[in-house]
Amino acid sequence: MITGFLESGKTEFINYTLSQPYFQAKGTTLLILCEEGEIEYDPELLKATRTIKEVIEDEADFTPDKLQELDKAYKPERVIIEFNGMWNYKNVKLPWFWSIEQQITTIDASTFPMYYTNMKSLLNEMVKKSELIIFNRCDGMGEELATYKRNIKAVNPKADIVFEDAQGEISQIFEADLPFDLKADIIELDNYGFGIFFIDAMDHLDRYVGKKIKYLAQVMKPDGMPAGMFVPGRMAMTCCADDMSFLGYPCRYDRVSELNNKDWITITAHVGKAALPEYEGHEGPLLEALEVLPAREPAPRDQVISFS
Repeated sequence: MITGFLESGKTEFINYTLSQPYFQAKGTTLLILCEEGEIEYDPELLKATRTIKEVIEDEADFTPDKLQELDKAYKPERVIIEFNGMWNYKNVKLPWFWSIEQQITTIDASTFPMYYTNMKSLLNEMVKKSELIIFNRCDGMGEELATYKRNIKAVNPKADIVFEDAQGEISQIFEADLPFDLKADIIELDNYGFGIFFIDAMDHLDRYVGKKIKYLAQVMKPDGMPAGMFVPGRMAMTCCADDMSFLGYPCRYDRVSELNNKDWITITAHVGKAALPEYEGHEGPLLEALEVLPAREPAPRDQVISFS
């Protein structure tokens, strides 16, 4: 069941799904359209995927009896319904022997505020039972997407929410999703928190400039690093044991000579920014150590951060 308002991207999503190799299953697919937008279905794609298209134009005709007639006529292995967003999803009734495998709602991010303000009840009915919510056309949007996410989560806390722009899915970390409190006097980072900080600071450095952070780190003193600087970071496994890397940002410290490579420390640092050679002319994070204390080496299972 694909729900969403007109021109929200339902047809593009279904076209994409039909064309994927994983969807090339045996048997007939019945595609029921409850509205027809500007984008049409390619007859060649429908033929190649053994998909039969049927249109139901009036809400009054979307009944279990009508759907059962279509089921009897085509005997489909699967059914995709492109639902009309202006119909009240609350009134949907399917044949007793049909069950919904997955419900997905598509939303045009550029028009979401209008629909959320003026047609909230219709939107909520679609969203509350959807497992996946896809916001598309998010180009040029930033923190307002966090507000949209909160709006949806208030209706359906369990839904997976994806944001997409013209380049594809947006892997954006919103401030509300951070596993630490940015307003704390000292932001304490556990293993997971350090990983999120490292990734997020690349894209949203201004969130952290002027803040103090504290975390367990290992000392790295790379060859060629200027005097009075080192990298307090952690080893990370991004996908498998063979894909390991050391993550950390440069840090100024007037007692670097007292540190040894691979020492474990607890560091409290002030976050600033600077255009260092590592950042190829751009500004990036620069830490200023406020306190560096020796730390016990953690258990082997806790020494590596995993992002998988």
